[in-house]
Formats: sequence, C-alpha cells, structure tokens
Amino acid sequence: MKFRFRRYYLYYLGRVLFFIIYLLPLEFVLYLADILGAIAFVVLAKYRRIAIANLAFAFGPEKTIDEIRNIAKAAFQNLAKNGVELINFPKINKANLDRFVKIRNIDIIDNALKEGKGAIVLTGHIGNWELLGLALRLKGYHGAAIGRRIYFDKYDKYLNRLRRVHDVNVIYRDESPKKVLKVLKSNGIIGILADQDMDSIDGIFVNFFGHPAYTPVGPVALTKASGARLIPAFIIRENGGHALMFEKPIELADSGDKGKDLIANTQKWSDVVESSVRRYPEQWVWMHRRWKTKPD
Repeated sequence: MKFRFRRYYLYYLGRVLFFIIYLLPLEFVLYLADILGAIAFVVLAKYRRIAIANLAFAFGPEKTIDEIRNIAKAAFQNLAKNGVELINFPKINKANLDRFVKIRNIDIIDNALKEGKGAIVLTGHIGNWELLGLALRLKGYHGAAIGRRIYFDKYDKYLNRLRRVHDVNVIYRDESPKKVLKVLKSNGIIGILADQDMDSIDGIFVNFFGHPAYTPVGPVALTKASGARLIPAFIIRENGGHALMFEKPIELADSGDKGKDLIANTQKWSDVVESSVRRYPEQWVWMHRRWKTKPD
C-alpha cells in the first residue's frame, strides 16, 4: 500500500512539473534537461553503473574509461531531452515539423508502399524514437507502433494521450497479432523497436557488439507473414534538431531452412541496429541491461 501511494504521489508531482515544462520555451527546457541529465547520471548510481558496464562490455579496449563515462553521461542527458520534447509534442504540427525533424530518403517508404503490402519500420531506442512516429503521421502516413504497457497505468495513459495528440497509435504486444496484420493489409506502416532484452517474448541469440544477445524474432516473422518490406530507420540528434534517416530495405535470406534463415535474418537487422548505435553511442539507452539473458 505504501509503495502504491508513492507511485500516485510521484505521478501527480510529475504532472505539475510537466505542466511547468510545457509552459516554458523549448530551447530553455532543453538546456535545463542537459543539466538534469548530468545530475541524474550522478544521482542514479545503479543505472550509471549499468550504463558504464554495458559500454565497457560492448567496446572493450576500443574506448578509454573517460570516453565511456562521457558517453554514459550523454546518454542520460539524451533521455532527459527526450522527456521534455515528449511533453512538448502538442506544440509540433505540420507547419513547423521541418524545423524539428529533417527527413532523409523518405522515397524508400514511398516505394515500399507502392507494393501494397505496407511497410515495417525497424528502429531502436536511439535519439528521440518517439518523434519518428509523430513525424510520419504529420507527413500523412498512417499506421501504428508495437509497444509494451508501462507498469503504472496512469503513466501509460498520459504517454498515450501525448501520442494521440497527433493520432500516433500503439498496438500492445499482448494484443492480437491480427491488429498488426490489419494495419499492413491496409498498406499502413508498423513500427518496431526491437533492440532490448525481453525474455517475455520469443527470441533467439545473435551477436550484438560481438556478444550473444537475446533478440526478438518478431521483425523477421512479421515480414515473412505479411510480405511487407523491412525498413531500418533511425532518428538522431543533429545540429540542434533531429534527422530521421531511412535505410534501404533488408533483403531476407530464404534458403528453405526456416531455423537457419531465422538466425541469419535476425542477425542481419541486428547488425544494422548495431551500426547505428556505434555511430551515435551517446544517444542509445545504455542503462538498459541488453545482455541480461544468457544462453544456456
């Protein structure tokens, strides 16, 4: 009961803080987020240790301990910026979107949709990933992202209210897969963030930064089932704004050996995610325990 009361107390305290953030100029709260992120890096010792350990595990001798600490600190600052930008989503619209997000290679999506089977956009928790769906929706594309529920219902509802300001929809992982296929059959876009270790969903082990990581099989299975194109896309911070970059569709292997193909194709898209994280390590969520699940 005490823990439940604390959740409500923190939620309403947070809503007051979010309201104040919304009233302030975005440039100022982004500057403030930099400071708050640096403070969180110091105060949240558990997650600081996880981030530093993950970075050392991933990069090994490629980076010094000072470089690793700086990247970890920047990752905390990126998350803080994501938060204040999310609160300000209602301020973004069709007229000013291009000031916030520069979209590159959108023709890749258009060409995929011409095939009439929809498109599966594969991304990761890098940059401000919430902006990806918002940008596509404001550009006139329809679809939904596959996500998981937040442990506290009030936070989940608040987050979805911010998303629905621009009609950005979420299909939860525990809902029927028919909902996902329905979007693709209507030639819509399905977004998948598949770069985290979640042993509650079907997955296999493939290499990620040279180490076996439990990785969802969903992107490959959905691509095979729907015939839609699997298109990597990453939104990263760049020059004070954001760049949304689409990459060429991943061509899946089809040797006739389903098990072998599943491993090869999951490794293919995981390599693409790793490449993006290597380019922008300070914008990825290193405080998540990516290698938590171990092979038998």
